[in-house]
Amino acid sequence: MVCTSQPLAAQAGLEILKKGGNAVDAAITAAACLPVVEPTCNGLGGDAFAILWTKDNQIFGLNASGPAPMGISAKAVRERGFSEMPRFGWIPVNVPGLVAGWAALSERFGRLPFRELVEPAALYAEEGYPIPPTVAQMWAGDYALHKKELTAPEFQHWFSTFAPQGRAPRTGELFACPEMAATLREIGETHGETVYRGALAEKIDAFSRATGGYLRREDLAAYRPQWVEPVSVNYRGYDVWEIPPNGSGIVAQMALNILKGFSFADREDVETYHKQIEAMKLAFADGMRYIADPAHMKASVKTLLSDEFAALRRGEVGERARRPEPADPNCCGTVYLCAADEEGNMISYIQSNYMGFGSGLVVPGTGFALHNRGKNFSLDEAMENCLGPGKRPYHTILPAFLSKDGRPVGPFGVMGAFMQPQGHVQVVMNTVDFAMNPQDALNAPRWQWTGGMTIEVEPEFPRDKAEALRELGHDIVYARDSMTFGRGQIIWREENGVYAGATEPRTDGTVAVW
Repeated sequence: MVCTSQPLAAQAGLEILKKGGNAVDAAITAAACLPVVEPTCNGLGGDAFAILWTKDNQIFGLNASGPAPMGISAKAVRERGFSEMPRFGWIPVNVPGLVAGWAALSERFGRLPFRELVEPAALYAEEGYPIPPTVAQMWAGDYALHKKELTAPEFQHWFSTFAPQGRAPRTGELFACPEMAATLREIGETHGETVYRGALAEKIDAFSRATGGYLRREDLAAYRPQWVEPVSVNYRGYDVWEIPPNGSGIVAQMALNILKGFSFADREDVETYHKQIEAMKLAFADGMRYIADPAHMKASVKTLLSDEFAALRRGEVGERARRPEPADPNCCGTVYLCAADEEGNMISYIQSNYMGFGSGLVVPGTGFALHNRGKNFSLDEAMENCLGPGKRPYHTILPAFLSKDGRPVGPFGVMGAFMQPQGHVQVVMNTVDFAMNPQDALNAPRWQWTGGMTIEVEPEFPRDKAEALRELGHDIVYARDSMTFGRGQIIWREENGVYAGATEPRTDGTVAVW
């Protein structure tokens, strides 16, 4: 089974399974296709994370997020007149970890040759594919923003790559990118080395030097993704696994730790929504304050996920809404896909350029769009997450996995910037507390905290519940559409080995099975 937000990517992954590949091979293939068929949400110059559950019941984590260049600092950015990290240009561009992540997964767990895994993506880029509705809508919005904001010469390569007709491609139109096809084949033949220690690294370096960037081939050559140990919290008998910092998965876990001290009888009860929202706000306040590159964190993950800290924060959930502030933990701390094979190997995988197409920079002649993940750095020297040479920023993309009594339940994830941990909490509670099947768990109307007292809800959110939450002090805002509420996938493994998959109604996704 392969579940992705884009049918062509899911089908490509399924074909790899039919050829004898395993779940990791299928995930890499689908992941390679997504920068081609859904470039509005990810690109070859992005980052990635993964959690793997193997057939022998072992769990592994991969952090393929890249650090800031060695030649950049918060002081240098402030001296250029910035009070916060910009969205576009070279300043927020870190080392892209995504391709190295593919290579690391393939080398350690894959079965088929790496070049075979990226060839389906190269074919889509070379021959073209029809633009689906959700992608067309996002593309049009990004094009309008880029047309307004990206006027400097270095951004023109984005327009020639992703708007060759002088506009965003429309629903049903064919889009091809031969330059990206050539880059993908070069990545396949070199097992990704071209990006870090080869011809593409030289092109990235030259483009950066010529246009005032900070990224250098030395930064690329020094990069290696990290194998990490996933962290878990137990929520009502289920272990919820996330990638540790610099990923923000522990935000979801901190919220669940608070919530497990309450009882919930009905998903649609106003008290359920209120406590979920308040717990999420507190967890975000702590996460935004303390999560950073682990080498620079002053609060340990163990402390942030402790029952003592959860109890402290649970005591702050009152009868009315309140503005969240971080606590002192020392007092007591994008595109998503999943795949599973017949042997029981399962993978939860996510990758992103961040904020649409990313930095707006495309390496000339390559189709290689660079991310803007450094946007999440602070410029405040007092903060652990302050921009610094070689540091990795607070990261919003997070794959997740659910298990029970040492056995796998399955991979799940909800993409979408700061919606992601909020989506994880809602999916876990829909599954565990309210016994929803995987499709219902994704379909259910969502809410998201967007800052201060503001809670944004989907158009389908019950009106009477919204009014009741307003009476408790929440500033409830109905969104115009569901575009910002995440786009998730789920695969649950039944006790008899059968897989049950689900994909979002908020995207063009599919569950591909064989």
